[in-house]
Amino acid sequence: MSNLEKLTLNFSIKDRNSVIDGTYVQHDIFDCMPQLYSFTFYICTYVETVDLSYKLSSEDIQQTLTNIGLQDVTNIVNYVCDSRAACSIFSLPFQFDYLKDLGNKFPNIVFNYVTYLHVKDNDPFRHEFFVRIVRSFPLLKYLRIYNVRSSLPVDLMTFSSDNCQLYSTIEYLHLTILDLSCAHREYIEQFLNETKTYMPCLTELFVMVRDLTVVTKNFTRNETRRNCAKVKTLFILPPLLHVEGLYDYFPSLYK
Repeated sequence: MSNLEKLTLNFSIKDRNSVIDGTYVQHDIFDCMPQLYSFTFYICTYVETVDLSYKLSSEDIQQTLTNIGLQDVTNIVNYVCDSRAACSIFSLPFQFDYLKDLGNKFPNIVFNYVTYLHVKDNDPFRHEFFVRIVRSFPLLKYLRIYNVRSSLPVDLMTFSSDNCQLYSTIEYLHLTILDLSCAHREYIEQFLNETKTYMPCLTELFVMVRDLTVVTKNFTRNETRRNCAKVKTLFILPPLLHVEGLYDYFPSLYK
């Protein structure tokens, strides 16, 4: 290993009380591999924040990477829940095909190779977040959203076409699989309503049946019909043998 010249690393570690940063990279990788000149990596540390005596800072982590001479690198700190943070460090350009636990705050770069994306945050996602997603991940095929918090007050949580033109329509031209099974109902509205999002290639959908029924108005709503038209595989939770109007609304399930 001491003569290794090229190294590609991709791993995640859970339940740590410290972050893998530049100091770790220097001590556990560079010092052990003095001949190393090419290092491509994506490392994610899941830290239990209740055990920390300091606040995690993206700026501090970036400084540790700069201190060891790494230039084309960046990091993301995302609080996925009240007591846990996902801290990622990775080389640029990003060379891997998936990214996990991305939150509201991420750098303005293009992830040209990512086809699988999992987004999760302790704060709600807004429309602008999904605009950034489609710009930063142009080849996205699989998207999983884990967020049970709404950005709207309860009295504004209505699914009508009256307020749909407040934003431009987002187009996910390559998205084929969408997992909304752990998402607030607002995000089902965000993605299925064609005036907000257009997904011409969507073929697999994961969703809670009660939320799907509400958003589609018992499978009668026109604004959500087009994004459902090509879905061939529908995973509804809890699984039900028969839901009235479902198969007429998803005609490709028969094919």
